Amino acid sequence: MTSEKGPSTGDPTLRRRIEPWEFDIFYDPRELRKEACLLYEIKWGMSPKIWRSSGKNTTNHVEVNFIEKLTSERRFHSSISCSITWFLSWSPCWECSQAIREFLSQHPGVTLVIYVARLFWHTDQQNRQGLRDLVNSGVTIQIMTASEYYHCWRNFVNYPPGEEAHWPRYPPLWMMLYALELHCIILSLPPCLKISRRWQNHLTFFRLHLQNCHYQTIPPHILLATGLIQPSVTWR
Repeated sequence: MTSEKGPSTGDPTLRRRIEPWEFDIFYDPRELRKEACLLYEIKWGMSPKIWRSSGKNTTNHVEVNFIEKLTSERRFHSSISCSITWFLSWSPCWECSQAIREFLSQHPGVTLVIYVARLFWHTDQQNRQGLRDLVNSGVTIQIMTASEYYHCWRNFVNYPPGEEAHWPRYPPLWMMLYALELHCIILSLPPCLKISRRWQNHLTFFRLHLQNCHYQTIPPHILLATGLIQPSVTWR
């Protein structure tokens, strides 16, 4: 059943929610918007309560802004225990990956899960290595799926009354292509996803370029999930 109300006026997160148009322009995986947005959740220790808020790029990248803001709080110290979930419009660059690893090494009680809508300059070798280093440090990185988009819409967006179930349905193919490329990054394989942009008509083109190493290393069910690879058939 769809709620006839938007977020409650008594909702303590209301002033920290973003507008529907902001969510759409930041998190549409087909768009290559330059600025980044971060929606985040923090759960402190054994408390069932979840703190939610959002952030955007300033003179620093949004990941660095988050770390600086969190570590500047008086109650935040090296022995603190908390779990953090990020929903990023772009994956971290190599410098932000380095800052995240440094932050986590200084706060061993902190766990971090990162969901991303898009991969930032994914063919850059430093960015690829930065994401691998995060994964090797214990950070979970995944591409956002329909489940995460709906979760963000409900908990971070100031949606209009009656529009709780009317979150943007982005084509699953784009999510699958980014997920495939993320597997390539984690497995130290060459890029398989080529992205180009025609600025005149605002069109973004995705092209898949698979090599033998991709077929040999990536699990078949991941390749088949894109719908672009056909299963082999054995005739008897």
